[in-house]
Amino acid sequence: MKFTVDVDCTPEEARTFLGLPDMKPVHDLYMRAVMDTMSGQTNLEQMERMVRSLSPLGDAGMKLFSSFMDIGINAAGGGAGSTAKKDG
Repeated sequence: MKFTVDVDCTPEEARTFLGLPDMKPVHDLYMRAVMDTMSGQTNLEQMERMVRSLSPLGDAGMKLFSSFMDIGINAAGGGAGSTAKKDG
């Protein structure tokens, strides 16, 4: 037996119903820090420390994220071209 239930609600209502925490204050704080950094009001070291403390895996998570970013940048810049050279 299989049945489907459709619930029409906002994301906030769903989060409250499911008992999930409201992350808006954390998001607002993070975005304010990012905007302050972008406008030069905060130095990059402070921003890096804050992001590392919010990262789920700490330094290991930051290194993993950094390696993913490097892979993505390399693929966008020269990685796709190197694949085409191997095929041709």
